[in-house]
Amino acid sequence: MKIIIIGAGIGGTSAGIALKNLGHDVVIYDRMRENKPVGAALSLWSNGVKVLNWLGLGREVAALGGRMDHMAYLDGRTGQQLCRFSLDPVTQQTGQRPYPVARADLQALLMRAFGMDSIRLGMQMVAVSDDGRAVTATFADGSTDTADMLIGADGARSITRDHVTRDDDAPRIERTYSGYTNFNGLVPSDPRIGPADQWTTYVAEGKRAAVMPIEGDRFYFWFDVPQPAGLPYEPSDGIAPLVQAFAGWAPGVQALLGGIDPEVSLNRVEIWDIDPFHTWARGRVAILGDAAHNTAPDIGQGACSALEDTFALAIAVATNTVSVEDTLRRYERSRTERAGELVLRARKRGDETHGYDPDATAAWYESLRGADGEGIIRGIVGNIEGSPINLGAGVLR
Repeated sequence: MKIIIIGAGIGGTSAGIALKNLGHDVVIYDRMRENKPVGAALSLWSNGVKVLNWLGLGREVAALGGRMDHMAYLDGRTGQQLCRFSLDPVTQQTGQRPYPVARADLQALLMRAFGMDSIRLGMQMVAVSDDGRAVTATFADGSTDTADMLIGADGARSITRDHVTRDDDAPRIERTYSGYTNFNGLVPSDPRIGPADQWTTYVAEGKRAAVMPIEGDRFYFWFDVPQPAGLPYEPSDGIAPLVQAFAGWAPGVQALLGGIDPEVSLNRVEIWDIDPFHTWARGRVAILGDAAHNTAPDIGQGACSALEDTFALAIAVATNTVSVEDTLRRYERSRTERAGELVLRARKRGDETHGYDPDATAAWYESLRGADGEGIIRGIVGNIEGSPINLGAGVLR
């Protein structure tokens, strides 16, 4: 088949690789003009890494990943350590070490592995049409392309999703504000913030300041600030909102603030998600990634869930032969419940950690004091275990 993919992010490029490995003619279109991904880095938990291993990229991904051996929570105000424990049980229980990775590095790897000659940048899709025999994408410049199948990996504001879910009797899929803004970026590792092999999180007042180690002796950092949506912010404001929000916090947090160069690496993102829904396919068109299950980052499964979509889609395409429409419906049925559950888990986790119910957040802080990590590990592994990759991977060779 000829297959069009809209979106050259983690989901779109990984799906492109998988479908190319099956022998299909795949082309990817993206509105971006160069590789400038949103967000500095991401968490690749074991389920996401396993999909990349299955695609043949295990060595390359391991080289990009940070060595994250421990996890620790500290009191945001005093810097007192609340708990610290090894993350090795995650590896032992799931069969794969997790890696934090720089998003730009991973996306560049996936784009190279797919083949830059089949990626069309600067192409914004504005419409989709499906006549039952083929599907056509129309772009902002007036050009079109036609294929046997179209996969929309075009993000939270997906045009493809609008096509797939259009129904005069159904409400439009709307995003929901999660109640907080996330600031993130990359800084050099600094022992004043935390050890170079540790996921370190400072918590207080419903806020979080955290770092994860990534390749190149760097930290991926993020700050969560509960606040209304739509507050004004200009890039020239830099870290001023963070300095205000985290005034008086522990020396490690102040060291982190001091290490940020806003002109080099600082992103500000209001966190929204989408209520789970079960219509991912219509005719010869389907969606994956944020287009299908835009989620808050509170359990670190956004990119991993997109990679699970890739696995499930490729298995459906490889093993079903009735029709394109039948194949995409089977892909849809295999994914909507699992992906939706991760969205709801992340939402629940965010509600607990961001002080929306002060008593619940205070109880969480108290539960961290002296914790051996067993409960936290159980939660992390629980998010991983339901992955389709753990049910047995086929071979695309």
